[in-house]
Amino acid sequence: MTSLDPIQVFRTEAAELFEQIETGLLDLLNDLSDQATIDAVFRGLHTLKGSGSMFGFEALAAFTHHCETAFDRVRKGQVPATAELVAAVLDAQDHMKALVSTPNGDHEEASNRLLAALQAAAGEPSAHATVVAAPLPKAVAAEPSKTGGKGFRITFRLPVNAMANGTNPLGLLDELQELGSCTVKADLSTVPTLDALEPTDLHIGWTLDLITDKGRDAIDDVFIFVMDDMELTVTELAPPAPAAAQEASAAAAPAPVAEVAAKADAPKAQAADAKHGAKQAENVRVPAERLDELMDRVGELVIAQSRLSQLAGSSADIHLRAVSEDVERLSGELRDTMMVLRMVPVGSLFGRFRRLVHDLARETGKVIELETEGETTEVDKTVIERLADPLVHLVRNSVDHGLEPPDERVASGKEKTGRVILSARQSGGEVIITIKDDGRGVNRERVRAKAEASGLIQPGQMLTDQELLQLIFQPGFSTAAQVTNLSGRGVGMDVVKKTVEALRGIIDIRSEPGRGSEISLRIPLTLAIIDGLLVRVGSGSYVIPLSAVEECLELSLEDDLRSRGRSFISLRDNLVPFLRLRELFETGTPPDRYQKMVVISTGDERVGLVVDQIIGDHQTVIKSMSKLHHDVVTFSGATILGDGNVALILDVTHLVAVGQQQEAHLRAAG
Repeated sequence: MTSLDPIQVFRTEAAELFEQIETGLLDLLNDLSDQATIDAVFRGLHTLKGSGSMFGFEALAAFTHHCETAFDRVRKGQVPATAELVAAVLDAQDHMKALVSTPNGDHEEASNRLLAALQAAAGEPSAHATVVAAPLPKAVAAEPSKTGGKGFRITFRLPVNAMANGTNPLGLLDELQELGSCTVKADLSTVPTLDALEPTDLHIGWTLDLITDKGRDAIDDVFIFVMDDMELTVTELAPPAPAAAQEASAAAAPAPVAEVAAKADAPKAQAADAKHGAKQAENVRVPAERLDELMDRVGELVIAQSRLSQLAGSSADIHLRAVSEDVERLSGELRDTMMVLRMVPVGSLFGRFRRLVHDLARETGKVIELETEGETTEVDKTVIERLADPLVHLVRNSVDHGLEPPDERVASGKEKTGRVILSARQSGGEVIITIKDDGRGVNRERVRAKAEASGLIQPGQMLTDQELLQLIFQPGFSTAAQVTNLSGRGVGMDVVKKTVEALRGIIDIRSEPGRGSEISLRIPLTLAIIDGLLVRVGSGSYVIPLSAVEECLELSLEDDLRSRGRSFISLRDNLVPFLRLRELFETGTPPDRYQKMVVISTGDERVGLVVDQIIGDHQTVIKSMSKLHHDVVTFSGATILGDGNVALILDVTHLVAVGQQQEAHLRAAG
C-alpha cells in the first residue's frame, strides 16, 4: 500500500485553492460590489494561510496573511474593492504559487515588491500584519483592554478527527488572540490514557475570556470553516467594575449575562461529523498515471476478448459461445466505464484563459471580454492536456492580431469592448472547439504577400480561400510588422497545427474582413479505444473510425469503370468525390467484381472510400505508429485483430482532404 506524501497532498489542495481564488477574483471584476464573491475569495485565502502554516509553509502563510487582511477590510466595508486591488492580489497569487513550489527559495525581494503594490491598492494594512505560528501556552495572562471593549466567554471543542481533516486548532487560538486581550485555558478532561491515545485525534477543548473592541461577527469569522462540526458556546460577559477592571483572573470569571449561541449537543455533533465523513468519501483522488495504466489493461482485455470471440465463432461448443458473449458484454461495459472515468469537462481548460485574457488586456491596453460556451462538454483528459498550449497560442493571436485597439474599434463603428468567444460542442465522435473574435479579420493580401516572399507559394499561384488561410499555420509564418511579447516570431500557429494533427484532428478557419475570425479544432473524443469499421482492401485489413462513417454503398465493377477519369458519385443529387484505396495503397491485385463504398465525413466535407469488403464493426485499441512510420500520413495508428494480425487505422482527416483536393483540381480543369 502506497503512503501519501503530506506535502504533495497539500500542494494538490493548494492548486485547487489557487484556482478557486483566481476564479473568484476574475468574477469580482464583473461586479466589484458582489459580497458573496468577496467572501469566497476571503475564505480561499484564509484556508490557504491556515493549511500552509499547518504543513510548515511559514513564508506562504505570512505572505498570504497580508492578502487575507486586505480582503477582510473589503469584506467589512472599510475599503472598496477595486480593479487595482484585484490585479495586485492576482500578481500576489502567482508569488504564492512560487512559495508553494520552492518554499526555500529567495523570495524576499519579490515579496516586498508585491506587498508594496498590495498596500498601495488596499490602503494601510491592519495592525496585525504578521502571522503568529508558535504554539500557545495553556494559559496566557490577559492584559487590560486599552479601548474598553466587550468581554466574551468562548468555549469550543473541535471534532475528534479535526486535525486529520486539516484543521489546526492553534491557528484558531492565534486568530482569537489577535482580536484583543484574552485568557486561554485548556480542557483536558476527555484526554484518554496513553495506551488508548491516537496521535492524530484531538481530545482537548478550550475556554477563552476575550476582551475586544470587535463585534460578535469577528468571533464567528474565526470559526467560519468548522462551525458546522464543532461544539461552540459564546457568552457575552458583564462589564467588570472599575476597580477590578485590571484584575483578569483565570480562576474566577464574571457571570454570564446573555447566551449568544447555543451549545451543540454531543449526539448532534457526532451525527454532523459522520455526515461530513460520508461526504468526503464521495470523491477519491487517483493519480493520473494509475488511470493510464488501467486504460492500457482494459485495452489488452479488449484485444483478448476479440480473440476469444473469434475462437468461439469457429467452434461448435455452445457453452464456449455463451462465455464469449458474456465476456464481450462485460468488457464492453468496462471499456465504457473506463472511458467515462477519463472524461474531463472542457470547462476545466477554458477556465485557465480568463486570467490570460485579463493579463493580455492589461498588457495591450485593449478592452476585452471573454465568453465561454459548452463548458460541460467532456473530452478525454489526455486531449485536454495536449490542447492547453495550442489554445493559448490561438487566444493570444486573436487578441494581438484580431482585436483592434479601442479607438480603432470605435472609429469603425464597433463597440469599444472586443469579444473573444471560446466554445465547445460534441459532434459524433469528435469535439469541436472554436475560438472566435469580432476583430479585423485576416488580411488576405498581406498573407499572400508574406507567403510569396517566403517562398511558400509561387507569385500569382491560384489558391482557394481555405488554402490561402491555411498558410498562416506554416512554420515561421507571421504577418506581424514587429516581434512583440505576444507574437511575431511565427512559431505559435505552427505549434497549433502540429499538436492538432498529432491528436488526429483537423483545423478549419473562417475569416471575414472587418468582422472577425473563427478557428475550429475538430478533435477525437478519445485517443485510446474507438469503435471502428473493419474493411478489407486486397489482402490487407484496415479500420475506419465508425464516428466518421455516414453510409455504406455497393459499387459494381461496371459503375467503377464508368467513373474512371472523374471519380465522382451522385448521392441524393450531390456529387461526392471518392478514392480507390486499391490505387492509393498500390496493392497490385485486380479488384473484386462487386466492391463497396464507405462514405466518410468530417464536418461538411464528404468523401467515399472504395474497398473490397466490409467485414463489420470492431472495438479498436489504438496503438501508436513507430517513429519509422512518422511520415506516413494516410494512417493514424494500428490495432491488433483477434487472429493476431495487425490492421492499420485510416486517418479520416487526411483522406477527406485528399478527396477534396482531387475535387478542386477536377473542377478547375473542367
